[in-house]
Amino acid sequence: MRTEEEMFHSIISAAEADERVLAVYLKGSRTNPNVPKDIYQDFDIVYVVKETESFRRDLSWLDRFGTVILKQEQDDDFGYGDRFGLRSQYDQAYS
Repeated sequence: MRTEEEMFHSIISAAEADERVLAVYLKGSRTNPNVPKDIYQDFDIVYVVKETESFRRDLSWLDRFGTVILKQEQDDDFGYGDRFGLRSQYDQAYS
C-alpha cells in the first residue's frame, strides 16, 4: 500500500502533468481534523478540468492511481446525478 505522502505526490503530479487540469483539491474525511485517521480512509479528490469529454471517453488516466475497485459516476444508480438533477448533464458537471 502506498503512503499518504506517495498518494498526494501521485495526485498532484497527475494534475501538473495534464494541461486539461486547472486545479485539484481534497475533500471528505481527510480534510476534517476531527476525524481520526484510519487505514480505511480514502482520498476524495476533485480535479477541476477544462472539459470532461476526453476523460469520460478514455479512462486510462485513472491507471496511474492503481487498480480501480469502485467507480461511481453521476449516471450510475449510486451516483449523485439524480439527487442534484444532473443526470447526463455533462456540460454542467461530471463526477
